[in-house]
Amino acid sequence: MKRREFIKLIGGATAAWPFGAHAQQAGRLPTIGWLGNYASTQPAAGWKAAFMERLKDLGWIEGRTDAIEYRWIEDKPDRAAEFAAEFVRQTVDVIVTYGSLVPALKQATSSIPIVFTVATVPVGKGFVSSLNRPGGNVTGMSTQDADTAGKRLAVLRQAVPTLRRLAIVFDAGYPSTVRESDQVRAVARALDLEVVPLEVRQFRMLPPSSLR
Repeated sequence: MKRREFIKLIGGATAAWPFGAHAQQAGRLPTIGWLGNYASTQPAAGWKAAFMERLKDLGWIEGRTDAIEYRWIEDKPDRAAEFAAEFVRQTVDVIVTYGSLVPALKQATSSIPIVFTVATVPVGKGFVSSLNRPGGNVTGMSTQDADTAGKRLAVLRQAVPTLRRLAIVFDAGYPSTVRESDQVRAVARALDLEVVPLEVRQFRMLPPSSLR
């Protein structure tokens, strides 16, 4: 998924939750809590600009229709709990963050909506109950590929009808790839294919000179 399409998803998810918590507090704008890593990096600036653009498309303009409280952990994960508690005290209407900071936010509040950018296994990590029905106060985008791995194998079988034996290489120490490999093997059995699993538990980076 392209960055712009992703921002549309996150911006839409944020706007989909009604900013009603402060509706009875006259003079206060609906507030978004933004919890990120570094404010000064180029990727952060790009995501922030795209996010603001999407909010503007939806009719939300910072300082006029809404307010945004920015917090940055600066590669110090322990600060996530501190900022989560601060957002709760401020009673922000929604929190936007990324996957690794969800646990601290979820522990701090079960009522303020939390929208995460990307998480590899949100179900396995307990962020949501399921991908199609997240439940609770957390939602966002998952890069979990287990549901599509089997479909890709089925397409491969159609493209190569003579396929009988398949080798799959996966990181056995990474939960999402293990789930994906399990899905591939299940579909392979249904297609009467033999699968040779090749587990990788440690990657070694080769020096540039070895690639010449």
